[in-house]
Amino acid sequence: FSGPLRAQSTFAAVYSKGDIPCRLVHGSVKHRLQWESPPETIHFDPLLITLAEGLRETKHPYTFVSREGFKELLLVDGAAEKAIPLLAKLVPALKAALVHTDSDVFERGLNGLVQLSAAVGPALNDHLKHLLTSVSPSFLSTLLGFQAKGWDAYCYC
Repeated sequence: FSGPLRAQSTFAAVYSKGDIPCRLVHGSVKHRLQWESPPETIHFDPLLITLAEGLRETKHPYTFVSREGFKELLLVDGAAEKAIPLLAKLVPALKAALVHTDSDVFERGLNGLVQLSAAVGPALNDHLKHLLTSVSPSFLSTLLGFQAKGWDAYCYC
């Protein structure tokens, strides 16, 4: 008798149905994604949002596919024009990763935020308050070596 069954996440369900237009290619040393069509030609809505939601995954291959897919889409020519209209939907997905208790998920969320910022530039500024105030002070204290009580003095949450 195992514990209660955990419902499959949205990302895992979409990936399992084949609705993510890329697949993981296992290399002998390094994994990579193989896209069904060139990433420049792919519509970002809803794919980029689904990949951002997948940053919260904790199981392989979902962690790799979501992380690499999010990064690769944001690196294509014209990514800013495709991503800027989706910021209001991307921010909650990134915020959920940033408040996750798993340090690997937090790191993927933080990397995703950096990649999104590089892609869309100042268009992200209006959303930063919602993202950065959600970063746990205790997580920052662990990562940066601050004492939680010392960090609280700097947190304007």
